[in-house]
This record gives sequence, C-alpha cells and structure tokens, in this order.
Amino acid sequence: MSVPAHLDWLVDTGERLKSADGIEIEVWELKYGDDAARLSAWAKHFREHYCDDDMLEKLVAGTGKTNAEYLLNDKFPDEKNAPGPSIRSGDFAEILVADYVEYKLGYWSPRQLRYDLKWNRNESTKGCDVLGFQFIHDGGVDPNDELFVFESKAAMSGSKPINRLQDAVADSGKDMLREATTLNALKQRFYERGEDAAALKVQRFQNMPDRPFKRISGAAAVLSSSLYDGGVISQTTTVGHFNAANLKLIVIRGETLMELVNALYARAANEA
Repeated sequence: MSVPAHLDWLVDTGERLKSADGIEIEVWELKYGDDAARLSAWAKHFREHYCDDDMLEKLVAGTGKTNAEYLLNDKFPDEKNAPGPSIRSGDFAEILVADYVEYKLGYWSPRQLRYDLKWNRNESTKGCDVLGFQFIHDGGVDPNDELFVFESKAAMSGSKPINRLQDAVADSGKDMLREATTLNALKQRFYERGEDAAALKVQRFQNMPDRPFKRISGAAAVLSSSLYDGGVISQTTTVGHFNAANLKLIVIRGETLMELVNALYARAANEA
C-alpha cells in the first residue's frame, strides 16, 4: 500500500487527554509545510475524491469551461457563499480522517464514492462519515474482522474554542441507524462500477448475526489550533453511546486550517 506523502505531516503529538468519563483522547497535529510537490500530490489525491482525472475530461467536454472552472463551479463546495465554506471544512475533515483510518491504522477505507455523485455541491453527503474494514483472512470470514465507523466534525473558523469532539460523539451515537443504509449504498456503487470483489467485501458486514464481526466506533474533531483547548475537549462525555466500550476518540489540530483547505481546493482545481 502506497502511503500518500502528505500523511507524513499528520503526526501523533503523544499528548493524551481524558474525557469526562475517563476515555482516552488521542491528540494529533497536522504539521503541513510549503513543499510544492507534496502539496500537488495531496491536491490530486483530494481532487479525485470528487472526480477522478479520467472522468473529469469527459464531464468537462461540451461545457465550454476549463477544468478549473468546472471543478470550482460545479464540483467543489463554494469558497465564500454559505454553506459552502462549512461543507468544505467538513469534507476536508472527513477525507483527512479517512486517510488516518486507512494509512495510520491500516484499514481499507473506500471513500471516493461518497463525494463524486453529490447532486448539490454545497451539501454534505448523507450516511456515516468514514468506514474502515479490516479482514483477518484475505477472502475469508472471521468473527475478528472489524467494521470501523468514524464520525468527524470540523471547526476551522471562529474566535473561541468549541467542543466539536462532543458533537462527533453525539453523531457517532446515531451510526447504528445509518450503518445499514451506508453499507448498502457503498455496495451498490461498487456493483454499478463493475467492482464486484469490493462489493462482496462490503457485503461481508451486512449480516452481523449470521456473520459476526467486531464493530468499532470513532469520533474525531479536526480543529484549527486557535480553537483547540484541551480543557474544553476533556469535558466530552461518551455516556449513553451505544458502543462506548469500543469507541476511539481523537483530535487533529493544525495552524490556520481553513487557509489550508481553501489553498488545497484551489490547487486541486488549477492543477487539474
């Protein structure tokens, strides 16, 4: 598995907080730099969640638009007009958490199919935010196989710290209701694309009573550093969560993240 170079910028600080009910909270930091080659590769990786480059050529044909104009006006959330900026930050957070799940934790985390068929670019996609699948045996079924369902929340603008981790925990508590429809949608998309093997990997997790597996839940907050306050985050409680015994909590902080998000969208468009 080739790890995207920008994942070197996502580092575990070693800092650990405790929630109000004693659950460990990992603190990570996105220490991005001014590396043009790495930023360009990241932008391509990011762009292809919305539209792979082969499909982009077909979709732009006949519109009279450049690739950049099409992406900025028809695919990507709007930079300035609400609710575009919040959708941008939310999508960025989801994709970053999916990268964490796949490349830091070692799960299979298919996610491109979540963004490429948005009917409204300025709406978030319905269903569970991030899915991760882990198999004990390649091609087999084992009760220790894992389904990891992660919810993410972002805060990249504002003037005071906010506990978006609590919001992520609250949304994670709804995932039991969304899990079946999310798996079904993902499986269907794979079949529509002719990716039958991938569809069957998703199918493995659609009937827990007959094919037992481990269900892991996750909640993540992606915050600009100016909005991060460990004391506020530590007020998070997981009481009442249906899967509290198997709930992973993380915070990812980084400097001026909204500036990074807008720069990444611009680079993704302009370099297409």
